[in-house]
Amino acid sequence: MPKESFLVNRIKSVGFALKGAWLLVRTEASIKIQVVIAMVVTIAGFYFEISSTEWILQIFAIALVLGIEGLNTAVEKISDYVQPEFDVKIGFIKDISAGAVMLVSIASAIIGLIIYIPKIFQ
Repeated sequence: MPKESFLVNRIKSVGFALKGAWLLVRTEASIKIQVVIAMVVTIAGFYFEISSTEWILQIFAIALVLGIEGLNTAVEKISDYVQPEFDVKIGFIKDISAGAVMLVSIASAIIGLIIYIPKIFQ
C-alpha cells in the first residue's frame, strides 16, 4: 500500500479536527453556552470598537476556554470508557480536568471585564 503524501495527511487531519469540533458543539451543553458567550462578546467587540490588542486577548481567551473545555470533554469520555463504574481515582482525574476549565474561564471573564467595564461606563 503506497504511503499517502504529507499534504493528503494534513487535509485528512483537518477533516478529523473539524469533525471533532462539530461533535463537541453539537453534543456538549457547556460548549454551546460558551459558544453563545463567545458570539455575544464578539458582537460587543464590534459595537465598542475594541482595539487590536483587545481583540487578540479576547480571541485568545475564547479559544483557550473552548480548547480546554474540549480537552475536559475528551478526558471525561475516555475516563468513562476506561472505567464505566464509579471510581474515586477517575473522579479525581475528572475533577482536575474540570478545575482547569474553571481556571481559564475565570481568567477569561476577568479579561472580558477589563476590556468592557471601562467601555460600558464611558
